[in-house]
Amino acid sequence: MPDFSIELSHTGVIAGVDEAGRGPWAGPVVAGAAILDPATLPQDLMNDLDDSKKLKAPKREALLARLQETDAILGVGLASVEEIDDINILQATMRAMVRAVGNLARAPDFALIDGNRVPDGLACPAQAVIKGDEISLSIAAASILAKVTRDHMMTKLDHRYPGYGWGSNAGYGTKAHQEGLARLGITPEHRKSFAPIRKILSQKDS
Repeated sequence: MPDFSIELSHTGVIAGVDEAGRGPWAGPVVAGAAILDPATLPQDLMNDLDDSKKLKAPKREALLARLQETDAILGVGLASVEEIDDINILQATMRAMVRAVGNLARAPDFALIDGNRVPDGLACPAQAVIKGDEISLSIAAASILAKVTRDHMMTKLDHRYPGYGWGSNAGYGTKAHQEGLARLGITPEHRKSFAPIRKILSQKDS
């Protein structure tokens, strides 16, 4: 379970940063940044925070609502489908993370980044933490923020482009999504640089 061990090994204001949406075939990539105060975060909330991938959607929603009721400082950043196609998904993810940290109401002194890479352009020093959302409470909170925010965005896009199942599959390449592509074709929200979408485009052009 995540705790504050890594945060407490640093001094100053510490932000955790994570992303959601690197793998889907459609929609933006979204990053979350979270600054939590170990002295004031309720113990029951500490006990419940975890890697967003381990939590069901209602639990993630409830935890984010709880976080928003505390003195946690939260920031969101995203990179669009156009950016993903222009600079690739990895660089777009890094850009979203920088934006999430920049959108915090308070500038952190240090950032803990989920994964094995620190984005260029951060305004503070940072450390990459592999599986950080399983280790650090700040990163776990950021992962929940990113996932819930992106899921809401994909639900809205599902209303705009019905037939792909984005409200339930969040843009991942599920059977329903593949069937929607076969029936309806590609939307402006599809990542044209991703191999499955690129393949459909090449078949269309041939």
